[in-house]
Amino acid sequence: MGKWIRAFLITCLLIAIALTGCSPSAKQSTAESTKNSNTPATETAGAGEGSPKVFRFNIGSEPSTADPGLADDNISSMVVSSTFDGLTRKAPDGKFHEAAAEKIETSEDGLTYTFHLRDAKWSNGDPVTAQDFEYAWKRALDPQTASDYAYQLFYLKKGAAYNAGKATKDDVGVKALDNKTLQVQLENPTPFFLELTAFATYYPVNQKVAEANPKWAMEASTHVGNGPFKLETWAHKNKMIFVKNDSYWDKENVKVDKVEVTMIEDQNTELAMFDNKELDWAGGPFSTLPTDAIPALKESGQFTVIPVANTYWYQFNIEKPPFNNVKIRKAFGYAINRQAIIDNILQAGQIPATGLLPPTMAAKPDGYFRDHDTELAKQLLAEGMKELGITKLPPITLIFNTSEAHKKIAEAVQDQWKQTLGVDVKVANMEFKVYLETLDAGNYQIARRGWVADFNDPVNFIEIFREKHGNNNTNWTNATYNDLLQQAAKERDQEKRKQLFGQAEQILMDEMPLSPIYFYTVSWLQGDKVAKGIYTDPLGNGDLKYVEMK
Repeated sequence: MGKWIRAFLITCLLIAIALTGCSPSAKQSTAESTKNSNTPATETAGAGEGSPKVFRFNIGSEPSTADPGLADDNISSMVVSSTFDGLTRKAPDGKFHEAAAEKIETSEDGLTYTFHLRDAKWSNGDPVTAQDFEYAWKRALDPQTASDYAYQLFYLKKGAAYNAGKATKDDVGVKALDNKTLQVQLENPTPFFLELTAFATYYPVNQKVAEANPKWAMEASTHVGNGPFKLETWAHKNKMIFVKNDSYWDKENVKVDKVEVTMIEDQNTELAMFDNKELDWAGGPFSTLPTDAIPALKESGQFTVIPVANTYWYQFNIEKPPFNNVKIRKAFGYAINRQAIIDNILQAGQIPATGLLPPTMAAKPDGYFRDHDTELAKQLLAEGMKELGITKLPPITLIFNTSEAHKKIAEAVQDQWKQTLGVDVKVANMEFKVYLETLDAGNYQIARRGWVADFNDPVNFIEIFREKHGNNNTNWTNATYNDLLQQAAKERDQEKRKQLFGQAEQILMDEMPLSPIYFYTVSWLQGDKVAKGIYTDPLGNGDLKYVEMK
């Protein structure tokens, strides 16, 4: 999911992740049922010849949806990547391979792709067709759908125009030529397009199912997918159970029979369950490890950490005083001591961020300002308040979604702002769904966000702020910034393209609708019974398809 994080975006529950899900509950938790069982937890995981292979892990919070057209966070993206398959899919070799598509043809000018689909079925037995892809992409672009990730489809010819109400659905550059052939036309050559077709918004949707029941994706009993697993159980705010999909075209390479997912917010409880053999995996990419435990975990031999191209930031609602003033936004951003947060709270090798783009993508890897520049921060605050004609700041609140790491970071920054700027800031945590709704409604001043890269290209970050939409709820836009994005979209020289993104990032940091804090790492613990764990790529995206148990 940004994988806003919101990724996407956008997300969300790593020592290092941002953006993003939630719903109502029932039933006994997995932790409780295990504790009440007379069978040792180590035996319930399916060890032994002929026993079902079961993988158990925690996601910390309820997914916001299981609909690929609406998934906009890394938790929801995990659900849809487990239950759906795109035209392509990334494998542990780091490459994108044909998935629902058996053969792909590309025109010499890079503007037309023809996908020939393999024989495959939906989990309800219906055949997967090219029409399912055409329907899904146009559905996500339809402004009535209100998909936060609709802009990921703007690479399609007339995709952006249709989403803006300036073209018709029939004008969009995706068409089923027959049941097994999908033709796609792009606005501009897009060298990473086959990465995009592995992304959730590009997954197919069964039209018959979606039109018969608008809430089809919110319950296990009505959910239909074409991926490696089927959603068997969804006890909201409690647990999910995925079972191997025997209708999946590549079922021979799905090595586990069942995946049990708990939704426990407290990371210490998650760690205790791992220690008690009630979980086979703890931590990233879909949850976090307790920050206090990390020093000891590093010495345990079970701790794994990898750098990922994701960014954690605080964003400002530029329509809410006092953050309608750029100097005040900069004052709050410059006053943060990023290195102290990493050294004293996160402790897992994160890198201080003084720019939006991760080092692997950035034109200016050293960033655009100095970390913890206290004197400049004080100066800018005084100048900004003078420009607004105020001698006292209004009450200010920083919001974040419930997480131990987010809470500790917020409290540290709260103290830094008090010490450097002399301002009192209230911090408030929210259940994830409420938090996202609050952001979308614009009812905030400062908010924690993070972006899990959807594909390995600077545009994945830069385009978030092209216009106001679900992933850009800072309310900031800039015409020059947008012009640079348009130039980059048409630029075939990769070095010139990188420079254009660098110019756009400079504008973003000059106007500072967001203040970057750090670049993520993902850390986790892997149990003894796990042969191959959650495949986590260099962008921080996780895939359950390749899990294997001993």
